Order: sequence, then structure tokens, then C-alpha cells
Amino acid sequence: MNALQAWVLALPVLLAMAVAAWALATARRNAGLVDIVWPLFFLAAAIAFAASGPHEGPRTWLVLALVAPWAMRLSVYLALRNWNAPEDHRYRAIRARNEPGFSWKSLYLVFGLQAVLAWLISAPLAGAIASTGELQPLDAAGAALAAFGIAFESAADAQLANFKSDPANAGKVMDRGLWRYTRHPNYFGEFCVAWGLWLVAAAGGAWWTVFAPLLMSFLLLRVSGVALLERDIGERRPAYRDYITRTNAFFPGPRRNA
Repeated sequence: MNALQAWVLALPVLLAMAVAAWALATARRNAGLVDIVWPLFFLAAAIAFAASGPHEGPRTWLVLALVAPWAMRLSVYLALRNWNAPEDHRYRAIRARNEPGFSWKSLYLVFGLQAVLAWLISAPLAGAIASTGELQPLDAAGAALAAFGIAFESAADAQLANFKSDPANAGKVMDRGLWRYTRHPNYFGEFCVAWGLWLVAAAGGAWWTVFAPLLMSFLLLRVSGVALLERDIGERRPAYRDYITRTNAFFPGPRRNA
């Protein structure tokens, strides 16, 4: 089975996961629980690709070694943060715009949509796993970039969690550690992971999957990431306006004078 065939056949797996997650989230009346499943879509896709044929080339194990810890760490982190928390304001806004009947509409507006997006972005995993050639220097570069992204995102999440755990920081803006150099270090880490995995796929000949990291970059910068989170944050948290004037939005850089 070639990469394209394996990729196509993984879509039903992700859609089935989306339905199961939708049923659970609907029972808890919290569509934001889809965030917990988002990284697991990629792990499930990688496993499905690896099981789709007798590949077992070095890139199979390289991809699994990168995707598994990234997905499990992020999913557990989001579960601990969101499981008993109120529904995130982003999903409350979607709910308000789509009532009545949001419980049913969320099956395709939230869960189905995210499954399809994850499937599209997972294309480099299929391309890399289907390649049985020897590892190249580009594989090492891609793995290094992805590993850097995983570490960067993990450190940013840990720093933010520690900041929020201190009652003295209630109402304050996190502008320390990695958050001093970019307002969204977690998203920058995701960006590095996506492009790193594509480099591994490209080393195996799957250059055609470049649409996946481009789509991920667009989502992070213009749709569900930076743009969505900061659309009204200045109104909800006035102190954030000063943070914006001093700190890069996405790519890390030195702090500016306000």
C-alpha cells in the first residue's frame, strides 16, 4: 500500500474517534474537550499508517518516536487542564452562534471538522512511514526541528501552568520564561513540530505533503491560533495590551520597549 492509499484509509479511523469524543463531550456539555483529542488524532493516524503495510523502515520508527511523546504529553496536559474546567470561551462563542441544536451541530462543526483537519495535516506522516529508504541528513534536520518544537512547547506549557498555580498571579499576564520572547510559545512549538515532520517526509520523497505544514501554519497564525485568541483579549484583559506592544506575537525575538 502506498502513502496516498494509507493516508486515505486513515480518515475513517479519525472520524470514528471524533464521533466517540463528540458523544463524551456532549454528555459533559463541553465542546472544548475536543482539544484533548486533537493530538491523539495524529498518533492514531501514525499508528494506522504503520499498520497499513510492511513498511517498518527507519522512518516509521522515527515518526512514531516523535509523534507518540508529543501527542501523549499534550493530550494529558490538556486533559488535566480542561476536563473539569468550564467550556473555553472560544467554544462558548461557537455554541452561542449555532443554537438551537448545537449539541448535534457540533458533531460536524467542531469534532468532524477537527478530524478532517488533523487528517489533512497528517499527510507527511503517511509519506514518511511509506518510505523504506535509508535515513538522510534531512531526516536528522527534521527530527531535530520537531524535537526542538516538542521541548519548546512542553517548557512553555509547564511555565504557564506554574504561573497560573500561584494565586498571587491571578489577573496578571504571563510574560516570563519563553513567554517573554513570544506571546504564543506553545503555538510556535507546534509550528516547529509540523515543519520538522514534513522534512522527514520530504527526505523520504514525499515533498507533495508540503500543503500540510502550510495548512498548520495558516491555522496557527490566522484561524484557530493567534488570531482567534487575541481577537478580543485586549477587552477581556486590558493588561494584555501592554504585553502586545512589548512582545512578538509568534516567532521568538527580543522584548521591545513599550
